[in-house]
Amino acid sequence: MAETTRRRLRSSTVMLGGMGVLAAALSACGSEPDKRCVDPNSYDLNRGYKVLDSKACKSTGGSGSSGGSSSGTGTTGRWYYGSNRSGGFADRGTFSKSQAVDRGGFGCSSSSGG
Repeated sequence: MAETTRRRLRSSTVMLGGMGVLAAALSACGSEPDKRCVDPNSYDLNRGYKVLDSKACKSTGGSGSSGGSSSGTGTTGRWYYGSNRSGGFADRGTFSKSQAVDRGGFGCSSSSGG
């Protein structure tokens, strides 16, 4: 009798572990890509784009890939997706959200519908 209980416990543990892996794989595909607000006019060949406070990107009207100009004063930022960050600079990313999503991750397909 005790052996039957132990066997059920093991199989339920395996089942829960498998469900956790599946959930992680599915959520990685559907999640937003990593993004940073950068100054698009600050590119440095060795360091990349200067990272700004996220407020500089929120004034541009959201997370659209065009970003662009703002009628306010100060530096207008754009969202930069899937980049590496080092010392206040971001590099090796893209300004296109759809390209960042197409790169995929664990368990994701890199094909695009158009």
